[in-house]
Amino acid sequence: MAVSSAFSFLSDRKRPIAVAVVLFIVLSSLFLLLSPAPSALPFFSSPSSHLSSSETSIPVSSDASPPEAPTSLASDGVSSRTTADPVPVSADAPLPTTTTAVASDGVFSSTADPPRPDAAAAAGDSEADVPSPDHAPPTPPVEVEGSGSAGNNETTTGVSGERDGEWQGGGGGGAVEEPVELPSWELCEVGKGVMAADYIPCLDNVGAIKALKSLRHMEHRERHCPEPRPRCLVPLPERYRRPVPWPLSRDMIWYNNVPHPKLVEYKKDQNWVRKSGNYFVFPGGGTQFKNGVTAYIRFIQQILPNIQWGIHTRTVLDVGCGVASFGGYLLDRNVITMSLAPKDEHEAQIQFALERGIPAFLAVIGTQKLPFPDNSFDVIHCARCRVHWYADGGKPLLELNRVLRPGGYYIWSATPVYRKDQRDVDDWKAMVALTKSICWRTVVKSRDINKIGVVIYQKPTSNSCYIDRKNNEPPLCSEDDGSRSPWYTPLDSCLFPAVSSSGGGNSWPISWPERLNMKHTTTSNNSSIQFSQEKIDSDTNHWKDLVSEVYLNEFAVNWSSVRNVMDMNAGFGGFAASLIHQPLWVMNVVPVDQPDTLPIIFNRGLIGLYHDWCESFNTYPRTYDLLHMSYLLGPLTKRCHIIEVAAEIDRILRPGRWFVLQDTIEVIRKMEPILRSLHYRTTIVRHQFLVAAKGFWRPDSTGSQS
Repeated sequence: MAVSSAFSFLSDRKRPIAVAVVLFIVLSSLFLLLSPAPSALPFFSSPSSHLSSSETSIPVSSDASPPEAPTSLASDGVSSRTTADPVPVSADAPLPTTTTAVASDGVFSSTADPPRPDAAAAAGDSEADVPSPDHAPPTPPVEVEGSGSAGNNETTTGVSGERDGEWQGGGGGGAVEEPVELPSWELCEVGKGVMAADYIPCLDNVGAIKALKSLRHMEHRERHCPEPRPRCLVPLPERYRRPVPWPLSRDMIWYNNVPHPKLVEYKKDQNWVRKSGNYFVFPGGGTQFKNGVTAYIRFIQQILPNIQWGIHTRTVLDVGCGVASFGGYLLDRNVITMSLAPKDEHEAQIQFALERGIPAFLAVIGTQKLPFPDNSFDVIHCARCRVHWYADGGKPLLELNRVLRPGGYYIWSATPVYRKDQRDVDDWKAMVALTKSICWRTVVKSRDINKIGVVIYQKPTSNSCYIDRKNNEPPLCSEDDGSRSPWYTPLDSCLFPAVSSSGGGNSWPISWPERLNMKHTTTSNNSSIQFSQEKIDSDTNHWKDLVSEVYLNEFAVNWSSVRNVMDMNAGFGGFAASLIHQPLWVMNVVPVDQPDTLPIIFNRGLIGLYHDWCESFNTYPRTYDLLHMSYLLGPLTKRCHIIEVAAEIDRILRPGRWFVLQDTIEVIRKMEPILRSLHYRTTIVRHQFLVAAKGFWRPDSTGSQS
């Protein structure tokens, strides 16, 4: 009535229009008064938009070419290389300033200011310096990320939010947590001769190594973990930037990420690695690969057709791997290789391998067993590796026999096979006697067109040869020795039998990829625990559903930039199996205090090893894109401090990449503030997942070298 009287002066025709205008103004005013600020409005976005600030697509030059061509996936989940249009890459630029918002689904998104040119960039760090190697790998395309310079000491404020909108710190209301004692982070102090940016606590314990009474058996290359356990951070190399993406990284990496040119000079005549401008380039050569590693792999297939790369042969151990080109090129054939070498005078060879995106691990066959279960690998390969296999009664070769699957092959490409100088002749005679004593059959001995010789042995599939030997040397290992856990266990001086007295568990797995979902009851080689197929299938289905529904769709993880993953508590390998069609590989770690499921992981055609997460892992800093821990942190922190675990996670993880913790909300709330003190961006999803993104922050430093 009041509205009608107020508009009584209007004609009957105009009065309804005026009333509508007034109502619109009143309702609009109420909406503006009651609605939240724009930055707090909920939004919905596709998985591809759930990126951290470092994952924002940033053009680096106005004349950039189209993005990288799609990568085709092989059946094992590794990518086949495709040709991509080159994209110019500019000099390192500082990380853009970011504004982070937490979406209604608990993941974070960000907007970024345009990148600014780095005025301090060296003149050589330019488009013109992109290398042109012999096989011409294209210039790496720009990832869906900005590049960062470690020298800028960027800091990203930690932000966290639960899926239902509860905030844990960083402002706002929500549940009140118990106070968490946060560390005052400092950079690690390392011993003389150790580069701080490459620090591996259990391999760089200078004091313990100096105290060793003998170095005869490579004791100084083995693990000597420091006490107290480190609670410090490893600095970044100067001008560090995110790695070149796979598959281009197989052929070229940023020089500043692994600034170790010694190997270039040391192996300059063997085509391992070259420096070209801002890059290290890997031509695919090697000491024994005169025509390139591709021709070498093809040669092995020709002289031993039964090897059937990627079908009969799925898992390989490459001992003395160099820069891991052999394993890198086998990925094209659906073969997953654990490349292994010590941290020695061949500077940073495993660091090169991991930076290239190839599976690799630091270890030496010295006085202790390798951290792999019995009967694990289909093939073991050694190309010019400097191991005296017959030393100490043949203990090094007995260790290879232990981890080689019955019926598996040992490929030895070394000078004693084909050279005739006295030392090589003597080594060959010793090798012939040793392989005969352990019943290895010589399958083929041949030379390639460059007259480089290869001999291939096969491990027996039964114990009959051992029983028929005239001399019981080396003696068969007794099955009454108890646990066969290889963690910190001395090398055997006895011969591990091909088949246990029970007669089960050592048959050759079915062909790949059917091997991934094997259908038989499995008993661990190193324990009496029996795991039913029903339990394994249930675990596989659980991870398949969880990864497809949650991990790939609800996490703030840019999976297209993930090349390698470490599953810190791998169980049956179900998490790795669920990612098999992604262009990445997974290092499956079975903690030494958990049920021994690692033999099952290897039987499925996956790779992994044993480890104790209260100690540092045998890898260089900044070598993994994603670390995944599922229901391990609670029991783990009963033996060591949560800050020590966080420091090791930070050491392994690459800047700009992710740590995913699945656990109870109580455990998550203990870990989250520690990660925020490291300037990680964190969010809690579904009250059981903590997703944390590492930035480029480091404490103030006066240098990275002691």
